[in-house]
Amino acid sequence: MGQNSIETTADVRQLRPVPPRTGAGDAPPRIQPEMKAAPDQHPAEGAPPADQHTDDAQRGWLRRHARSVAATSVVAAVLLTGGYIYWDHSSHFESTDDAFVAARQIAIAPRVSGDLVAVPVTDNQHVAAGDVIARIDDRDFRTALQQAQAQVAAAQASIATIDAQIAVQRAQIAQTQAQIDQARAAVTFAQEQATRYADLARRGFGPVQMAEQTASQLTQQQAALRTAEASLEAAQRQIEALTAQRAGATASLQQATAQVAQAQLNLSYTVITAAEPGRIAALSAGVGEYVAAGTSLTMFVPDEIWVTANFKETQLDRMRPGQPAAMTVDAYPSRPLRGHVDSVQSGSGTAFSLLPAENATGNYVKITQRVPVKIAIDNPPADVALGPGMSVTPTVRVDPSPSLYERLRSWL
Repeated sequence: MGQNSIETTADVRQLRPVPPRTGAGDAPPRIQPEMKAAPDQHPAEGAPPADQHTDDAQRGWLRRHARSVAATSVVAAVLLTGGYIYWDHSSHFESTDDAFVAARQIAIAPRVSGDLVAVPVTDNQHVAAGDVIARIDDRDFRTALQQAQAQVAAAQASIATIDAQIAVQRAQIAQTQAQIDQARAAVTFAQEQATRYADLARRGFGPVQMAEQTASQLTQQQAALRTAEASLEAAQRQIEALTAQRAGATASLQQATAQVAQAQLNLSYTVITAAEPGRIAALSAGVGEYVAAGTSLTMFVPDEIWVTANFKETQLDRMRPGQPAAMTVDAYPSRPLRGHVDSVQSGSGTAFSLLPAENATGNYVKITQRVPVKIAIDNPPADVALGPGMSVTPTVRVDPSPSLYERLRSWL
């Protein structure tokens, strides 16, 4: 029976290497059979289970790499904490690199035509309100002003002459009115005389010749009264004519006065000045050049500038006017600017473009639009030039509450 057991066990043997010996004369390694239990046999009593071997191996690995495990745990904790602090802090802000400096730049052009006699400015020069940009030869305009002023003087003289005529005519009317009163008195006396002598002649107490004579005198006095009354009416009509002439002269005076004002304006247009502080850009005017009205002499950039930031429409949920903004200009990265949100445009940028997007087509693809936001600059620099088109990176604080990073920094 013992021999059978040995043969059965030998059938399930496996070969395993035997560790080599050390020292001189070591024999080559030999294969030593390893005994394995038969599938139907149970492990020997007192042998450790397989999972215990696994746990022991893991604990051994942790003991051998304790420092690496600790360092990795610390780094992972620091990264997670830092990542959360960064995410919490960045969620208080909205930023974009699609932003630029904007201004209402204008073209400076003359209102009148003429030769340029002076251009006292140069390229990129800063000018104050009222500073001279260019001068046009004003001799023709001074002559036109003098002619208009002469017409005003002539109209004023005509009015004065008519006023004098009206005064004379009023005196004539007064004189004629006195003559009428005199004629009426004479008519009354002649009428009484004619009645008296006619009655005497009828009763035979007076000559008929005297009665006829007084009747004739009455007729003459009545005719003189009618003549005086006609003269009065003619004088009054003349007053009306003179009044109408005066109205025409007054209109001529007003026209001449308007011509003087226009001539003065044209004369003032020969001096082209800056309406507000700003900078000269793209100067093209030169002394001696003939310029027509409306010809562009230079571009003018006012000092009042702002930033137009094209935020994505998904960034506008918490953005409101008045929120603070920090800005960095690409040209001057060491000069941070402060500002605030002034307004948000009522519509996307493409809606006001020359060829707006047509979304009612069959091949419509939804694309996140950008909406221009006007950001006012609170501290515009005076020692550097900021102009339209310069790139800016604005960051708007949309959440006024302090972030975890800010609270930690204030505690520390």
